[in-house]
Amino acid sequence: MSSQVEMETSSVPEHAVEPYSNSTLHLQDELKKLDLLIQRQVMYFQKDIVQSQHLTLNMQQPYISNEEVDWLLRNAGDEPIDTMTLDILISELNQKINARITASMEQGISLPLVHIAQVFELSEFEYHALLICLAPELRRKYDRLYAYLQDDITRKRPSRDLILELLCQNEEERWQLRKRLMPGETLLDACLLEEVSDLHSPSGSSDLAKFLALDAHILNFVLGSAELDHRLEGSARLIQSNIPLSDVLLPEQIKNMFVSQVTATLETRTVSGACSLLHISGPDGVGKRTLAASSCALFGMPLLEANLKGLHNAQSGNLLRLMFRDSLLLQAPLFLKGIDTLERDDEQANDLHSHLMNLLERYGWLAFASSQHPIQERRRFQKSQFSEYMLPMPDSAMRESAWQLFLTHSGMGGDLASSSPLAEQFTLTSGRIFDAIRMAANDATINNTEENLSLTVDQLSAACRRQSNQKLSTLALKTDPRYGWDDIVLPERVVTHLRAISGQVKYQYQVLKKWGFGKKLPYGLGLSAMFSGSPGTGKTMAAQVIARDLGLDLYKIDLSNVVSKYIGETEKNLSQIFQEAETSNAILLFDECDALFGKRTDVSDAHDRYANIEVSYLLQRLEEYDGIVIMTTNLRNNIDEAFLRRIRFIVEFPFPDEHSRKGIWQCHLPSEAPLADDIDFDALAKNHVISGGNIKNIVLNAAFLAAEQQSTIGMSQLTESTRREFEKIGKLWGEKLHTKPALRVPTTLEGEK
Repeated sequence: MSSQVEMETSSVPEHAVEPYSNSTLHLQDELKKLDLLIQRQVMYFQKDIVQSQHLTLNMQQPYISNEEVDWLLRNAGDEPIDTMTLDILISELNQKINARITASMEQGISLPLVHIAQVFELSEFEYHALLICLAPELRRKYDRLYAYLQDDITRKRPSRDLILELLCQNEEERWQLRKRLMPGETLLDACLLEEVSDLHSPSGSSDLAKFLALDAHILNFVLGSAELDHRLEGSARLIQSNIPLSDVLLPEQIKNMFVSQVTATLETRTVSGACSLLHISGPDGVGKRTLAASSCALFGMPLLEANLKGLHNAQSGNLLRLMFRDSLLLQAPLFLKGIDTLERDDEQANDLHSHLMNLLERYGWLAFASSQHPIQERRRFQKSQFSEYMLPMPDSAMRESAWQLFLTHSGMGGDLASSSPLAEQFTLTSGRIFDAIRMAANDATINNTEENLSLTVDQLSAACRRQSNQKLSTLALKTDPRYGWDDIVLPERVVTHLRAISGQVKYQYQVLKKWGFGKKLPYGLGLSAMFSGSPGTGKTMAAQVIARDLGLDLYKIDLSNVVSKYIGETEKNLSQIFQEAETSNAILLFDECDALFGKRTDVSDAHDRYANIEVSYLLQRLEEYDGIVIMTTNLRNNIDEAFLRRIRFIVEFPFPDEHSRKGIWQCHLPSEAPLADDIDFDALAKNHVISGGNIKNIVLNAAFLAAEQQSTIGMSQLTESTRREFEKIGKLWGEKLHTKPALRVPTTLEGEK
């Protein structure tokens, strides 16, 4: 027990001290001591009754007889004793109990009531007040004894006044210790005791008359339960980590520094009064909670995770108190998830922060906090010993280790050789990798009945894509890449360059990592490509072909949601997109990108100045981004030269010639479609000089026209659909629709001009 509770034990011979073998024996001795305290008070009470009767005062007679009380307090055959003898017995028993407690602690025997006194640093008075409130929960006789002492059969719980009567020797001591039983003091503030109402007392009763009761969870703890309070269900949970620190996939330097500080905090916790708050920041799934839990497991401690984002109602303050109380009871450091919630500038966040800082100061010892980003205002945590740890995204080597570790322990087999390409292709945290393997295993189990299933690369890749694009879909439009290399009709030189783009992504790991080229490139490791050409020449389709070939999702950026007339909003929107894309492993498609990547102009007013700032910001983010960006434009000459220098591939999509148009006509007619024998693809290609986009519209409309006529798709339907397409785009029927292609530019790697 703490020094505040311990009493002198020198009068008890050392050889006679026997530790408590269990908590029950300790509680039995404590109740014996309480019986002596009550017996002493009964003697005073009965003396007062005799005096009041002698003075013929109108005093209510107790409903419980003196004989019954004497019987409840005496062991069989014991004779009544005087108060002086009781004082001696109480002192001797108290010394004996404290000596046995000390012996029990030395042998590592757990005594829950003593543990509560230690961790909450209770005084001897507070300890015995807790015992007085505990007694009725263990033996019913205390209901009648308390009712007798309070001169009311209905008052079976101990009031503040009764506790003071039992534990204080004089009036001065009563007045000094009274505050220890009031709200704001440890017993009530830490939810060890609770104030309960008395339905039979008139309103406006003094605080001394109010009852105190043991918190239900504290009773369970005293009786041996080591579970979390049920009121915290949904707000907090206990984590018993079985992951060795060596298996935590983080840089060794960070792990060593972190464990060193945890060790130092535990060694000095009795010396330093301030709470040690270790803040861990990093992307979701990077291992923030795992690092804290595994570090605690080194000392045999669980971790108590609390989600601050869920505390947004009137009960948040009380829930926080229960969390801090159970953290001390169970010796489980708190892990405060979502600490960045407190940085919001609103009333709820400020109230929550105030509660948290007060509890950290009073009951904090070791606590962890987590968020995606570092804390901006550390001064808000100045009452604690605040430390910051930033966990980086795992590099490809760390990701490969994660794949191998989790595949080995998945129980589903899996090709360990696939760990390298998966690690390079998908920039996932270790937590996301674990979730992807579990997701792939669940899908394989559901869709197959075979035994000894082994996860394939395709299954794992699909699971990775589902893991990595959870937030990007709220910022961009996901496009299902349905087209393959056989579906696109382009000159061979253009297809060659498109395949080169795909090849650079596939062999990025080999060139940049294994061959060491990544060490020579401090930035600009991402791949950017610009597709320029007339509308309908296949630019967006080519982006889908590359995405399908690489097995990556394609996200089209909706420029209407990005570009804003308000200063700073465009940069903010772009920042969110690139931030999510960094871990989404998807291809970003900026279609019709002229609005974002246009040339900077001379500054003539504030609008020009901020427009140029937007372009400069986009240049910076594009250079820092390590993923894949594809941009399409109809007017390459409108693109800022600085962008062109930073783009690795610039591919010009020419207007289709007659041979290409024939292939496009044939490609857009599915093999399942009912085709007439009169279709002349040579004539269609020769007579209609139009782009692939127009041909796609014509073929689709012709199919619907044939379905309406209940006939096959023939020249008549194709001709009618072509006429309608010409009318739609404002061309006279019979006029060859031909858009002059832009000047062809080299499709090789662009360098400095």
